[in-house]
Amino acid sequence: MNFLAHGWLARGGGDGFLYGNLIADGVKGVDLSAWSPEAAAGIRHHRRVDAFVDGHPVVAEVLARAPWPQRRFAGIALDLVWDHFAARQLAHDDRGWLVERCYRVLRAAPAPGRLAGMVPALVEQDWLNGYADFGFTCRAIEGIGRRLSGPNRLGELVPWLQEDYDRLARDFDRLWPAVNDALGVPL
Repeated sequence: MNFLAHGWLARGGGDGFLYGNLIADGVKGVDLSAWSPEAAAGIRHHRRVDAFVDGHPVVAEVLARAPWPQRRFAGIALDLVWDHFAARQLAHDDRGWLVERCYRVLRAAPAPGRLAGMVPALVEQDWLNGYADFGFTCRAIEGIGRRLSGPNRLGELVPWLQEDYDRLARDFDRLWPAVNDALGVPL
């Protein structure tokens, strides 16, 4: 899961909890004492969501279908693909208020670590709404791949993602309710 899905799953918490969920990928280590209790709880929630999703049988099935040379990178691509399907599934009104809240929270405090340079672009270029367009999502996957060292293995996954789109949509339809039931924060 990526920013939009994590935002949705954290929507019932306060702004600090939401912030922790949104920036958790930029936080290293288990010592969260430098963070407010609410942000630390959000970081821990984000990590539980990631562990749940990564260990879910649906994800194992999808990864088994991924092309072998790029399989090691498929999980990164899937995080963005899941955000695409979350954006498509959330009603326009639900997505609208959620995206605005996420952007407000992300503007209020800097993101840590490797996210520091990316988050301002994410907000300014409206990535969270952009994920509803699969072409945008594929370009984002390719862009992340260009920032990694070596060949763009993420970019090499895009043709497979396009070919497997309908099946990935069905996979998401099985995964998303399970994630929401297990880890969603009620309104």
